[in-house]
Amino acid sequence: MDERYQYIIEEEDTELPLKELLKRRLGFSSRLLRQIKVRGQVYLDSSPVRLNVKGKTGERITVILPEECSDFPPEDIPINVIYEDPDLLAINKQPGIVVHPTKGHLYHTIANGVMKYMLDKGDRYKIRFINRLDRDTTGVLLIGKNSFCQDDFTRQASEGLVEKKYIAVVKGIVMQDEGVIDLPVGRPTAEDIKRAIMPDGYPSVTHYRVIEHFDKGYTLLQLSLETGRTHQIRVHLSHIGHPVAGDTIYGGENPELIDRQALHAEELSFRHPVTGERLTLNAPLPEDMDKLIRSLR
Repeated sequence: MDERYQYIIEEEDTELPLKELLKRRLGFSSRLLRQIKVRGQVYLDSSPVRLNVKGKTGERITVILPEECSDFPPEDIPINVIYEDPDLLAINKQPGIVVHPTKGHLYHTIANGVMKYMLDKGDRYKIRFINRLDRDTTGVLLIGKNSFCQDDFTRQASEGLVEKKYIAVVKGIVMQDEGVIDLPVGRPTAEDIKRAIMPDGYPSVTHYRVIEHFDKGYTLLQLSLETGRTHQIRVHLSHIGHPVAGDTIYGGENPELIDRQALHAEELSFRHPVTGERLTLNAPLPEDMDKLIRSLR
């Protein structure tokens, strides 16, 4: 179904064209406004208007975004829903599965599973992954059902309003109870999957706090991110000598403990793009990480 957004014009809004008003009051991005100009519908009360007109006090702006729907091949892949409303879907992602199809990997992704889940419910929307998790990272994965929610989350992230918390088991005993790793992360070459600390990389900041030390030579950490670079946590922890347990790419391999990196996105907190209320989503630890932690105690 079409997405509909409304706003009642107040006296201080009357000097602004609708384009600027939608940007300031509803948080519409420039990209979304361009889409609305081409394919959307804008009304003042019941009359269609252009984005460059100005409204009067008390008039109702209505913006209707055209319906969009993804066309990923649906597959029967488990989708563990932890939150859903008309605008957002959040799931607890399982390990061992990539999030989004690529040219060489069209099937067996989270997107294929969400497509089946959506169609089974009789819904239609374009699947927009708002955050991304690596193939073997578990936890909160957020999906926007429209471009407005995706754009608003991106804006919040750029303004430092999004909180991301992770749980990780790392090699070695982390001596400092808490700390900050502020080191740029980049890709050495365009062909590299592996990331590295690079002087000309993207600014990347990871905070960590020790939850528990294990006598077997491992530490349980809680991590929070100021930025969200690809492999950021894994690169940062490896660089300080404490790679994530099971992380074969960055030096934390130990198949006797766990057959993937022991990294879980436990919490995502942000302002709901539509209601404005603070929303905190939590994903319980997966079985393999819970088993790992119990085995180390």
